[in-house]
Amino acid sequence: MVQPSIGQEIVVDVPSTTANIGPGFDCLGAALDLNNRFSMRRIEGDSERFELIIEGNEGSHLRGGPNNLIYRAAQRVWKTAGVEPVAMEARVRLAVPPARGLGSSASAIVAGLVGANALVGEPLSKEKLLELAIEIEGHPDNVVPSLLGGLCLTAKTASQRWRVVRCLWVNSVKAVVAIPSIRLSTSEARRAMPKEIPISDAVENLGALTLLLQGLRTGSGELIADGMHDRLHEPYRWPLIKGGLDVRDAALNAGAWGCAISGAGPSVLALCPEEHGSAVSQAMVKAWEAAGVASRAPLLSIQTAGSHWQPQSDE
Repeated sequence: MVQPSIGQEIVVDVPSTTANIGPGFDCLGAALDLNNRFSMRRIEGDSERFELIIEGNEGSHLRGGPNNLIYRAAQRVWKTAGVEPVAMEARVRLAVPPARGLGSSASAIVAGLVGANALVGEPLSKEKLLELAIEIEGHPDNVVPSLLGGLCLTAKTASQRWRVVRCLWVNSVKAVVAIPSIRLSTSEARRAMPKEIPISDAVENLGALTLLLQGLRTGSGELIADGMHDRLHEPYRWPLIKGGLDVRDAALNAGAWGCAISGAGPSVLALCPEEHGSAVSQAMVKAWEAAGVASRAPLLSIQTAGSHWQPQSDE
């Protein structure tokens, strides 16, 4: 372990993520090739000093200080490793704005963990960072693929340990993510859900998840279409998303195999073959435009590398 010198800086790239993917509520998530970049530097000051600089217009409401999620994650690393905390600055370039259902809080947590660990010589293993990430976030579906990359199914075992299964997502299956200008907080989306659900809904989700995973593994559009259905959270969250159901229907009519709320929303995820990607993207943007909501809908692949860091170049 080493104490970083004043001015020492690293850059952490963290992929955005889409969680649930239909029936995989709170356990299934995938990393997308849409990276957020965090430049983290030790600065002068005491352990309560954390400066946050947001590049671009999105996220301008975010603030620094000791309660910032990036710095809280960093403090957990240093405490676990037995290292004295230091003052830090983070310069952040967001590919995806916060409160859109694409893992912004997860990316902040993972950036703080990976960056703080790197600054002191990486005393903690990736497995330990994963454990800390789930503890801080409270559920694994975003933070796990954010750190590891790929399509990840995470479950708690009978011994209360987390088990991560890396699942195959063939490259022929593309994701169109329609990202609107409106926001929806995760807490608001969770409040909309009931405390209890019928057993029949739980059984339907289990079957759908099996079909979806097999469809993503084989590239079968029919299996993806049959598997991209949810009874646990989507029926209660679609009403919170202005124009959301119209966007979903537009994607399906344009050739998407399946469509779902990304995470807690309001972004909408469509899975399709690459040749239909442009049509699906345009249809989703137009549907939201008709509802008075500006949006963009990039065609994306799954990102398999996960989060990684490098020293800041002097160039």
